[in-house]
Amino acid sequence: MKVAKFGGTSLANADQIKKVCSIITSDPERRLIIVSAPGKRYREDIKVTDMLIACAKAGLEKGDAEKELQAVTERFANIASELGVNGSIVETVSADLRKRVEGDKSDKGRYMDCLKAAGEDNCAKLVAEYLKSTGLNARYVNPKDAGLQLSDEFGNAQVLPQSYENLKSLSDYSGITIFPGFFGYSLSGEVVTLPRGGSDITGSIVAAAVNADLYENFTDVDCVYSVNPNLIQSPVPIHEVTYREMRELSYAGFGVFHEEALVPVFYKGVPVRIKNTNNPSAPGTTIVKERRTNGFPVVGIASDTGFCFIYISKYLMNREVGFGRKILQMLEEEHISYEHIPSGIDNMSIILKQDMMDEYKEKRITERIKNELAVDDISVVKNIALVMIVGEGMRNTLGITSRASAALANAGINLEMINQGPSEVSMMFGVRAEVCNKAVCALYDEFFIKQMKNI
Repeated sequence: MKVAKFGGTSLANADQIKKVCSIITSDPERRLIIVSAPGKRYREDIKVTDMLIACAKAGLEKGDAEKELQAVTERFANIASELGVNGSIVETVSADLRKRVEGDKSDKGRYMDCLKAAGEDNCAKLVAEYLKSTGLNARYVNPKDAGLQLSDEFGNAQVLPQSYENLKSLSDYSGITIFPGFFGYSLSGEVVTLPRGGSDITGSIVAAAVNADLYENFTDVDCVYSVNPNLIQSPVPIHEVTYREMRELSYAGFGVFHEEALVPVFYKGVPVRIKNTNNPSAPGTTIVKERRTNGFPVVGIASDTGFCFIYISKYLMNREVGFGRKILQMLEEEHISYEHIPSGIDNMSIILKQDMMDEYKEKRITERIKNELAVDDISVVKNIALVMIVGEGMRNTLGITSRASAALANAGINLEMINQGPSEVSMMFGVRAEVCNKAVCALYDEFFIKQMKNI
């Protein structure tokens, strides 16, 4: 049995949904289907999820979201009309959207999550209705009825362990099951959403729960590439990648697959295949536990911007018991999570997402560190990009660090930070955001262009 997830661009309009249904019916093993909300139909278009967020904001801030509600309702009605499904599904969707908009606004997080989840939920109803209209044995299943239970964290929920046992029964149905992604229910029965892009996570959870033979993730690209194709023309395609490599690449900026989505399938050993809805015959990229390195130590180069450093220096820092714990306690009290902490004997750099720390939090944290820990120096460096090279073959290849550093130096790029984890699957470089793309291109030239010339 295969679990297949289809992203927003795959469901953006009636023609795309027809393609999706053709893909589903072309393989009888595709019995469990996870759907996102309809995405953009063209570059300047608005995703349904963004329309629903605007709807929720209008309801919360103005108390009137009628205009925004009508826009979302019309979007679904147009898709239904073009699919040729009967009017009752439009009435069902319309009533559901209105009920959510007119719901309890006393908790902003709860209200926002309830609205955001409407995109996936109603898209699933629509796809199931279309399949049934073609004579197929298909059904829509609500995550609450299936037992997808999540933590009570609006906008950032985590799956609860009992969900896997609850969801096993999804495999019992002989026909096609359409299941909405991105949301589940708290133990108190409230709608809670996963992080943005969470339909990938839903698909992974379901695939792990039913112990699927394969989890297919359909999107709008033929495969994962070794670098952002907007930076490099015709980059090397990745046909096979390990869970760990993909996790690192997703974290560092590869947007094809959500970084948290690999956890459930990793523990169950379910392989993942990324494929293109618009070109389903393409082989795609398969994510597995182990792979051959085929002579390339680096499988991919990723980058992401929007980071900052808190640089701290104190003589004999390494001798001061509890120094790091105290700093992390301060961050926790400000509800800030950190990304990395490269350190020396007398200094450390705490790398954070820049949007986690506004000017008030920055002032409070720096003053507390100065006053409570009596540091010699503290500064905040903003507008940092993290560039990462990833590959299982790096651990068995000499000179990776020197090659990378030399490539960046030759391109005139100064390093703000370098960090390698103990697994040696990835190496990270901190550079100024304005030279991020230049750094990626320099590393691609070193580890792919030159490598191909030497093979």
